[in-house]
Amino acid sequence: MLDMSFKELREQNAMSVEDAADLMGVTVKTIYRWEKGEVEPKAHCLEILRNKLAFKKEALPDNPAFTFIDLFAGIGGIRKGFASVGGQCVFTSEWDEYAQRTYRANFHDNHHIAGDITAVEAADIPSHDVLLAGFPCQPFSIAGVSKKNALGRKHGFEDETQGTLFFDVLRIIKYHKPAAFLLENVKNLKNHDKGNTFRVIEGALKEAGYCISTRVIDAKGYVPQHRERIFIAGFRVDTGFDFNKLAFAEPTQGPILGAILHDEGELPEEHYTLPADEPRANVASRVNDKYTLTDKLWAYLQAYKEKHQAAGNGFGFGLNGPEGKARTLSARYYKDGSEILIKQEGKNPRRLTPRECARLMGYDTGREPEFIIPVSDTRAYKQFGNSVVVPVIKDIARYMLPHILKAKKDHVATRDAAE
Repeated sequence: MLDMSFKELREQNAMSVEDAADLMGVTVKTIYRWEKGEVEPKAHCLEILRNKLAFKKEALPDNPAFTFIDLFAGIGGIRKGFASVGGQCVFTSEWDEYAQRTYRANFHDNHHIAGDITAVEAADIPSHDVLLAGFPCQPFSIAGVSKKNALGRKHGFEDETQGTLFFDVLRIIKYHKPAAFLLENVKNLKNHDKGNTFRVIEGALKEAGYCISTRVIDAKGYVPQHRERIFIAGFRVDTGFDFNKLAFAEPTQGPILGAILHDEGELPEEHYTLPADEPRANVASRVNDKYTLTDKLWAYLQAYKEKHQAAGNGFGFGLNGPEGKARTLSARYYKDGSEILIKQEGKNPRRLTPRECARLMGYDTGREPEFIIPVSDTRAYKQFGNSVVVPVIKDIARYMLPHILKAKKDHVATRDAAE
């Protein structure tokens, strides 16, 4: 399969040129140029076709337990959780073209990925039982608010771009009236603007006819990372769902970093750092030197930390060994990796590799790579840093499932009676 040309892979997948162009996010002309040998196909596009051929198109159940839509989908973390309990995705929206690329590489749908949700009419979205949305969090995050304040910019609902996207979620909920929804955001959403932002959100959802339950969950019990996020579950009927009565993995338990770090000698390096066609792949089972901090950067981070410690601040890098747990992986990790640095014997610390990030966020569940990363390291760091921790979502989906089915049944019965 590795030796097959783009055209052969496309034909083996029974895919037209037009379909391939749409899937890859390129023009039909570009596909023809690739197949004529005028230009080399993009590596990630070949990987998408190989993946589709290896795993075939995901079988869509005739009667799924429920259907859902995936808004602000990112790279599909929330989707993975709800698909794991029998849900079927019928609509996806994600504006970032690089996140779309990763999403397409890992999910094989019979629907397109819609871009800017503000340009999508609610009537054009298929009916669904559950709405899922990790709406943008920067306007509400502690870091986001601090940055906007420093720059004299608005934040929260006054932010004219991201902050108002909640209302796009709300208009879709009001139009389709799904049986249930799950919204995800940063922990600070609840305290932003002295709680006013959250009161507006909660009030709007209740006014739309939903019973609401919220909870902040720390992923530390599932992965070796302190990552707190707020989840808002809503049901069209009162099913008795209560986040606070549910048992999630305790933050004091869970795996340590050694469980996700590259185990030198266990697997060839290509699984973690180098593409298969890199000459040094498989030569040595070690992390590529490019992930080790330069002397200049390491000196800067140490000086920066000392400066703030002297001033009584807690700013600075986080240095970890395999026995510890990490700080929160952020979308800015590509800049210097300072929040999660890994100790190395006899040399400067290093960043996590993108494959280690996939494990840290729960996209890979074992040593063998499962999740395809078809983008650059920089893009991959941003995508994982913006994502959810998949095992947390799987537990939430498992708890919500009986309530979704009850709300779905009651909602259908009420609708049929009204008709």
